[in-house]
Amino acid sequence: MDQTLPAGGSIWKASWIWGGDEDWPRNEWRTLRKQFMMQHWNYASAEVTITADARYVLYVNGVLCGRGPNRSWPFELNYHVHEVGHLLRSGHNTIAVLVISYGVATFNYLPGQGGLLAQLELVSPHTEALTRQRQLIVATDDTWHTAPYAGYERRASRMSCQLGFSEQVDASRSQVDWFGTKTDNDFAKEHGWTNARIIGRPGDAPWKQLIPSDIPELTEQEVWPVRVESLKEVSLVSWTHVLDVREAMEPGSKMHANPVSFAGYAVAVIRASSEADAVIGFFSAFHALRGITLNGTYYTLEEMEGEHPRRLQRVRLQAGDNLLLIELAGPDHGGGLHLGIDCDVSFTVVSPLLHEDLVKESPFMLIGPFATLVHIDHQPSSDPLRAYCGFGGNQPLDRKAFQDADVYEQCRRLASVSELIAYQKWMRAFPAKLSSDASVFTFSIWKRTERNLAVPATLQQVCFANRRPAIIPATVEGQGLELILDFGREWSGYLRFEVEAPEGTVIDAYGFEYMDGGWRQDTFGVDNTLRYVCLEGRQSYESPVRRGLRYLMLTIHGNRVPVRLFGVTLVQSNYPVAEIGRFHSSDSLLNDIWEISKHTTRLCMEDTFVDCPTYEQVFWVGDSRNEALVNYYVFGATDIVRHSLELVPGSGQQTPLYVNQVPSGWSSVIPNWTFFWVTACLEYARHTGNREFASTIWPKVRFTLDHYLKNIDDQGLLTVHAWNLLDWAPIEQPNDGTVTHQNAIFARTLADAARLSELAGCAEEGVYYDSKSHLLIQSINKHLWSSERQAFVDCIHANGSLSSTFSMQTQVIALITRVAADEREEKLTAYLTSPPEDFVAIGSPFMTFFYYEALMMHGEIDTMLQDMRTKFGEMVRHDATTCWEMYPGFTENRPNPKDLTRSHCHAWSAAPGYFLGAVVLGVRPTADGWTKVRVAPQPGDLQWAKGAVPLPGDGRIDVRWEIRKEGDESVFQLEVVAPKAVSVSMEVPEGYRPVLIHRTC
Repeated sequence: MDQTLPAGGSIWKASWIWGGDEDWPRNEWRTLRKQFMMQHWNYASAEVTITADARYVLYVNGVLCGRGPNRSWPFELNYHVHEVGHLLRSGHNTIAVLVISYGVATFNYLPGQGGLLAQLELVSPHTEALTRQRQLIVATDDTWHTAPYAGYERRASRMSCQLGFSEQVDASRSQVDWFGTKTDNDFAKEHGWTNARIIGRPGDAPWKQLIPSDIPELTEQEVWPVRVESLKEVSLVSWTHVLDVREAMEPGSKMHANPVSFAGYAVAVIRASSEADAVIGFFSAFHALRGITLNGTYYTLEEMEGEHPRRLQRVRLQAGDNLLLIELAGPDHGGGLHLGIDCDVSFTVVSPLLHEDLVKESPFMLIGPFATLVHIDHQPSSDPLRAYCGFGGNQPLDRKAFQDADVYEQCRRLASVSELIAYQKWMRAFPAKLSSDASVFTFSIWKRTERNLAVPATLQQVCFANRRPAIIPATVEGQGLELILDFGREWSGYLRFEVEAPEGTVIDAYGFEYMDGGWRQDTFGVDNTLRYVCLEGRQSYESPVRRGLRYLMLTIHGNRVPVRLFGVTLVQSNYPVAEIGRFHSSDSLLNDIWEISKHTTRLCMEDTFVDCPTYEQVFWVGDSRNEALVNYYVFGATDIVRHSLELVPGSGQQTPLYVNQVPSGWSSVIPNWTFFWVTACLEYARHTGNREFASTIWPKVRFTLDHYLKNIDDQGLLTVHAWNLLDWAPIEQPNDGTVTHQNAIFARTLADAARLSELAGCAEEGVYYDSKSHLLIQSINKHLWSSERQAFVDCIHANGSLSSTFSMQTQVIALITRVAADEREEKLTAYLTSPPEDFVAIGSPFMTFFYYEALMMHGEIDTMLQDMRTKFGEMVRHDATTCWEMYPGFTENRPNPKDLTRSHCHAWSAAPGYFLGAVVLGVRPTADGWTKVRVAPQPGDLQWAKGAVPLPGDGRIDVRWEIRKEGDESVFQLEVVAPKAVSVSMEVPEGYRPVLIHRTC
């Protein structure tokens, strides 16, 4: 059945197509193309309407002209419309598409089926969009040609549990000009392409509904490095590998992105040419790794050299076969176990499988699993495996958790291949597709030797856009040159480079965020690498994989003659925004802090808000509430906010509580994130004045809140089993219990829901949620207040005991939600500036946002500005160009507690971008849609400030103020420029003679 295209009034005439034997292949890049003739093309308008599962890159006549689709639920798949008329010509034309099939669920993708749907239409000009005449030129069907992308290594490792796959491309085996205009018959004959197969029609499952993109295409802007940071001559380690243990242990886990705990062994034989010393290294933030056994000797993870997650074990290899067992017991969210072996003598790593008929394409096999458990945080589990290899890890063996517990323990002592015969019942091949022959990440961060070299001036040529090459000297076998490029700031997009090299030259690229002198913070937790094997001659390559970085390490090896490097750039890609917001003041440090807040927010605006461009690129629902507010004051974009908010209810098919990141295969609930989403819906409706949005989103808000209200306990408190998170800090916020901050936020959310119902025209329904909010506030004050400590406790544990900790987090939330009133409010307000010494301090800039809300409510502006200078100033002093995810000093959520932070670019941290505009410039709306605005600067200790705040429709508010002396008087001059349609009230702080200037534009 044809399905109407809502965007243009046309009809889908295309069919879903795919190729090959697999419907949903793992990590397959598939090329699909169609050539067609155009007679006397007059460069009129033509549009390609297109979508794919999972991602596509569109070329018309060799020109890249579109990427997509937006992340979306498979049952509500987005499509794009790309204008391509200017690329067509008379004669032969080619439309070509690269489609990436993940074959696994991620944090921004749910399982569907590999597929492409596209049609090219001539569009008549000079008519309204909905009445344009459209003439079909090409549509996907079984006359299209298709082939796997030649030269791409499908066994490349996962980047992380959140993302797809890293990249390994052998250009010597690739299809040159596959997206160009070479005739189809010749091309198909030369490269063995086949006709595509039709797999469905628009409206068929799993893509039941096709929805036009309601946001513009993202930007693409080429960015060059600013300098070569360092140059080293390096020798490479002998052997590396990556194992996708999670899917090997639990094959069904590819269909979801939930963490899986398991217990078993990965086993291989190291076949050495002679006796020798060796080092076995592990380079993953991999919680399931417990230790290794080599020839019967067991080494625990704790006794290995190095700091987690980098672990090295020195061993002695015997000549011939050496049996290696890697014990794996614990949680794995996905990604991969990266390992390497370095030795001075030649060796091979082979599978110890005893049956010749078993697959031996992987050098590993599995023993087990002896137990598996899928963790879903909003579904309580009493499985004893959780205690042993759950998120606590490293507990004594609970024998009830395992089948064949004796066998599991005996395997630690296996000393030879012959001893495996007794364990054949538990042995199986490690799937070849889950076993990658090279860990480019390990090759990049673990070098056998390094020798620093002075950077030649001629090598800096790689930073210049004048097309002259930098020369990379020839290398010998086992050696390479490592150069690190500094792009000056954090960026997010697609790597592009042009090089002239001999065939077989290997370019290993590794992007990371931070280095200080000679120290580098490696990206444990994300395999941010690309391997490119060159063909002979001059060539260019652009990666279709988005990655975030500031620094790019290139390790070039295998080149028998010098390499000419013409350029290495990043195609910066983000939601299209203009820098409408401005802030500049008498404090240069605050100015720098505002700038890094702005740049952070830009990099974390893709097709939705995302948490960070390097580690995850995930739309975390709770994060986006604060990110939206910063965006309102810095860029003024609104479509991305609505688009993001409307994605959330799709997770109702996973749980009525809505999940914390969407669209995602991880069914995880942070109740506060859903609550923040409700507040963000209200704030968007008020910010834009859009009551139509309120009416459409209201039933979905009501749906999830009604399900949360079912979890009110006998004390009138919210008690829910979920990931009850607010901050990365050591506060007591158990996943099974009554958490105070969560109850307070829920109380505010219920009140916000009542206000949203009024905007939706359903005020009578809101009365119910107002009443529930009042009752919850009463219960919080009755059961969660400590008279002894004059503060709210952090929680009540499931066993009924009160938390031993008191935290600033809980008191701040009680203030901004107005749960604390009267004397209690006064007491907690005093804590904002003088907290008790034993209160848990704020651990993340995310929580700082709420702290600043409390300070703003209570007029503590000097405290706010000083906190910015201290906390965010530390980032600036460490050469940050974006805001960190966390503050130093807390051990949570980072591979090594010595790291300053995990992510160095995280938009939940960009609070100054909002508060400097709302407080120091003093611009805040007093009516929905910003039809009325109050400008009341709160200067703190500043002498002057100026800037601009975008309006949600057209225009902006420009503000300039200064404090000066005129005789004995202190004068506060405030100047505001605003559109005529906006009613502006102006106020100056007490104690100053006002000089008010208001102009319209």
